[in-house]
Amino acid sequence: MTGPDAGAGARGRRRLPVAAVVVALALTAAVFYAWGTSGRSNPAPAAKPSARPSQSATPTTAQIYTTVAPSVVSIEALEPGNGGEVTGTGIIVNADGTVLTALHVVKGARRVQLTFADGTVSAATVVADDPTRDIAALGPATLPSIVVPAVLGGKLAVGDNVVAIGDQLGLVRSTTTGVVSGLDRAARTPDGGNLSGLIQFDAAVNPGSSGGPLLDAKGETVGIVVALANPTDARTFIGIGFAVPIGAAVAAGGGPAPQQ
Repeated sequence: MTGPDAGAGARGRRRLPVAAVVVALALTAAVFYAWGTSGRSNPAPAAKPSARPSQSATPTTAQIYTTVAPSVVSIEALEPGNGGEVTGTGIIVNADGTVLTALHVVKGARRVQLTFADGTVSAATVVADDPTRDIAALGPATLPSIVVPAVLGGKLAVGDNVVAIGDQLGLVRSTTTGVVSGLDRAARTPDGGNLSGLIQFDAAVNPGSSGGPLLDAKGETVGIVVALANPTDARTFIGIGFAVPIGAAVAAGGGPAPQQ
């Protein structure tokens, strides 16, 4: 996608003849007790109610953030000519350090720089892209001492809980929560392109969130954030975000789709 994002806005924004304007999200810069017995035949005493709630196997949002944050990458892209700097987010998806992001964050950039969670800074090149999905795969020149690929997830259902992590409005690794609002959605980009098969969600995203991971309740990456919708010219979130499903995103980046 050449981008429903702030990056696209930095290159010139126009109003679309549609009910909801899809806005790009790149930001221009300015995570028993087993009752034992003692050998007697007496039955084990009944378990007493506990004052503490039973623990759930589902991780909390804080646990999801802690687990996934090492895989999240901050992206800065210098636009061609005398253009400004566009910022976005990426996610490591392979042990070789491959980073997936939204194509509109890095499209046509003269220089792309990544900042990993441990502070490692690296130049990067676009090694694969798919404009029909608005997805790009980046190859870093330098890797951190420990590379932490994200765990890729499977299917979603409407109503499932999701978590989004991204550098929205320049606030690094901002974390928001919501639910899947719809599946197989379509969106029109500011430059007239079309995206289809999208996940609609209501976890808050804003300029700078582009390319960041959408995570399920297990903390697995299920999508790459690419856009938000707003019926006005404002590039702010009103409750409708879109992500490319991770299987399609990985395939667009030149890798095999994850097992569902």
